[in-house]
Parts: sequence; C-alpha cells; structure tokens
Amino acid sequence: MIWYLFQRLLALLPTVLVPLVLVFLLIRLAPGDPASIILGDQATQQQIAALRHQMGLDQSPIVQFGRFLSDMATLQLGQSSFLQQPVVDVIPSYAAVTIEISVLALVWALVIGIGIGAIAAFRRRHPEGRVAKALGILGISVPNYFLALVLIIVFAVAVRWFAVGGYVPPAAGLLPHLQSLMLPSLALGLGEVGFVSRITRGSLLDVIGEPFVVTAKSLGLRTSRITTTHIARLAALPLLTVIGLLAASLISGSVVIENIFGIPGIGQLMFNAVSNRDYSLIQGIVLFSGTAIIVVNLVVDILYAVVDPRVQYGAHAR
Repeated sequence: MIWYLFQRLLALLPTVLVPLVLVFLLIRLAPGDPASIILGDQATQQQIAALRHQMGLDQSPIVQFGRFLSDMATLQLGQSSFLQQPVVDVIPSYAAVTIEISVLALVWALVIGIGIGAIAAFRRRHPEGRVAKALGILGISVPNYFLALVLIIVFAVAVRWFAVGGYVPPAAGLLPHLQSLMLPSLALGLGEVGFVSRITRGSLLDVIGEPFVVTAKSLGLRTSRITTTHIARLAALPLLTVIGLLAASLISGSVVIENIFGIPGIGQLMFNAVSNRDYSLIQGIVLFSGTAIIVVNLVVDILYAVVDPRVQYGAHAR
C-alpha cells in the first residue's frame, strides 16, 4: 500500500506542477504592473522601480522562474503584497471557510443527486422516473451562479429565511454560522446534482442488468436486500470517482459563489489576489488547491479497496 501511494503521489504531481507553471507564465504575461497597482497612481517612477527591485520583478524571466521553483519546493511562499502578511499565514483561515462550504456542497450534491439518479434508474418506466431523468439533464445545463441568484431571490428576498450574503464565524454561534453557509453551499451543490444523478443512474442500470442480480431474484432474495447488499455496493464505485472530480469542480466554482455571497474563502481571496496582481498569493492558492485535489484523490483510491475487495494494491495486486 505504501509503495502504491508513493506511485500515486508521483503520478499526481503534475496536478500541482503544471498549473503552477502555467500560473507563473500567465500572471506575468497579463497586463498591469504589480508595483504600480500597489503604490497607486501618485507614485513616482523611482518608487515603482524600487518596489519592482524589492519584489524581484526587474530580474530576467529565467531567474524569476528559477527562484519560483526553489520557493515552491521549500514552501517559501513569500509575502502577500495585497494583505502585507506571509502567504502561509493568510491561506489557512480562508481555506477553512472554503472547505466548510465544499463539504456541505458535496453532501447536497451526493444526497440529492443519488436520490434523483436512483429514482431515474429503478422507476425508469414510470412517470416519476422520466421526471427524475429530465431533472438530471436539466441540472447539468444550469450554471451555479444562476442557481445562486435564484436561491437569493427565493430564500433571502421572498421568504427571508436566510441573509442575502455575508459570513458568520463559528464563534458567533453554531446556528447563525450554518445559516450563513446554507445558500452558498446549496448553490455549489445543486450545480453538481445533475452530474451526480446521471452517473448514479448509469451505474445502477449497469449493475441491475448483471446476471447475479437475476440469479439472486430467482433464489427468492428480497428486493431490498439485493439492492442494499449487492447493487448499491457495486454502483458506488463510479460515485467514488465522481467525488474526486467534484473536489476540483467545487474549488473552482467557489470563486464565483463566494464573491456572489460575500464569503471570505479561497475563491474570494483568489479574485482579490488576481485583481491586485499579488503573484505570491496567487501561487500559494494554486499550490493549496492542487494539494487538496491530490489528497482527495488519494482518499478515493483507498476507499476503492474498502468498497470492493477485488481491488488490491501493492504486492498482492494482480
């Protein structure tokens, strides 16, 4: 298992390295000088030149890239020019908020998506099954920012169950804290329900048609036992893969959702960092996002062996 995890880490390293290199190139090709943005319009050319030298922006691109790789390898993420704090001190508090929203969104996506997909599979010849299938197709087509606006209009403006936006920390109370996370997590989660329901329906239909299901029914086993013991376990394998994909989707979707609801998470932090050309902070956020995706995918790989005993890692794998 340890050797397998090491191999998986090596295989997943491009998940972090490639985006980091692309970010390094793209943010330096983008118009706008970080030194000019930080100092403002009233700064003199001498002040701008001094700050560029301090930030190392007056060096050649090759020297900057070499220093960039060295800093990433040693986790020396530098100082945020926008917040005037070390990047390693800034990211954790914002990341904790995004992780909370993403976990809640994942729960919404899985619970609602699996429910709709199961209805579409087991009741496929009935009206409710056709409606569930149509909902799955519709869910894929609706972007999460549109869902966010609909949720605000319905639950914040019309019935006034939740606030339009803002974030309440846990220290202010558990219930107000969860209420502040409800709408953004729903907007993120509902945006992935269609995808989850389609995967669930497809995997269930594949397993339902297997010979062992027909044999179990012919032996007189209860339908509920066949569904929970045999069908659900095999159908869960594609859903585990979906969790790994959703991790990347939820992190990227948080940029829009957190700005709509005014949530101080990684998405809003990334937006502010890009707006202010904060190179160090942008690179740190990309490093965190890539690492989070790697961790989720490693956990998913381990869960494969738990759900399906046929999957083996290490020396006993065949």
